[in-house]
Amino acid sequence: MKVAIVGASGAVGQELLRILEERHFSMDDLVLFGSSRSAGRKYQFKGKDYEVKLLQHNDDFKDIDIVFASAGASTSKEYADTITKYGAVMIDNSSAFRMEDDVPLVVPEINPEDALARPRGIIANPNCTTIMMVVVLNPIEKISHIKKIHISSYQSASGAGAVAMKELEQQYKEILETGKVSTIEKFPHQLAYNVIPQIDKMTENDYTKEEMKMFHETRKIMHSDVRTSATCVRVSSLRSHSESVWFETEEPVSIEEIRRALEQAPGITLVDDPQNYVYPMPLESAGKDDVYVGRVRRDLADDNSCTLWLTGDQIRKGAALNAVQIAEYLVKIGNIK
Repeated sequence: MKVAIVGASGAVGQELLRILEERHFSMDDLVLFGSSRSAGRKYQFKGKDYEVKLLQHNDDFKDIDIVFASAGASTSKEYADTITKYGAVMIDNSSAFRMEDDVPLVVPEINPEDALARPRGIIANPNCTTIMMVVVLNPIEKISHIKKIHISSYQSASGAGAVAMKELEQQYKEILETGKVSTIEKFPHQLAYNVIPQIDKMTENDYTKEEMKMFHETRKIMHSDVRTSATCVRVSSLRSHSESVWFETEEPVSIEEIRRALEQAPGITLVDDPQNYVYPMPLESAGKDDVYVGRVRRDLADDNSCTLWLTGDQIRKGAALNAVQIAEYLVKIGNIK
């Protein structure tokens, strides 16, 4: 088994290295690829140094079995044919192919079998906020079909990458030292001591691309006609996203049923003792694999609706971990070239 990471120097690429080592992913060799800026850098994996190779249109992927692509949508689109030319499975962490009909969009806790039908050799990793939400809602969907979902997200700087995390830290430093922010490059406005009700570009219907991803991706992953309406907000936490989720089911579902389903579901930790002020927070979910859920309660505005709060590490389950879990599933069932 030969594995490659494209975009090895980025936040997700670095997390992929950590997770592959932590989970003892079965492989015989590892190859790292990057842009001209990162080519030549060395990273350690299982006590051995690996040098980042320059990503090029050549035969470097000829003997590689699985490629984790985490270098952005434009790079994934440009190099997809080069990566998959000799039969490698490309697990793509960008938005490049998510809504393509011939590319499966996979969350292993929900639809792992979709990864088996990949005519282009590509499997797409969903958007981070979508992944965490559907992991939590899927156990409830099994009790009663979910018709509608409303979401307000509270997304950390990590969702915009390692450079964005550094910018947030720099902004706080500037405020402490000078009383004002002079560095605003990655975000459309100052994020320190602020929240920005916009993630990604605005579309014609005044929903952002991030919000529309949640609408379309949820339907594709869950094979559902569910309608989703989201407001995605960037907050000044460093790592881990949170979401406040309202969902309407076809039949009434009790809070006890929901809690029991969440406790038994894979990839979820229930932290829900509201009377004692126990609920999950991003500081606690950072660096963890599970999606943490709490504040499960009946919606006072709709008899068939409930609401909950969730938080999860955007770089782990929202990106790198989900990709590794897809690869683990393929290896387990022997579905690699």
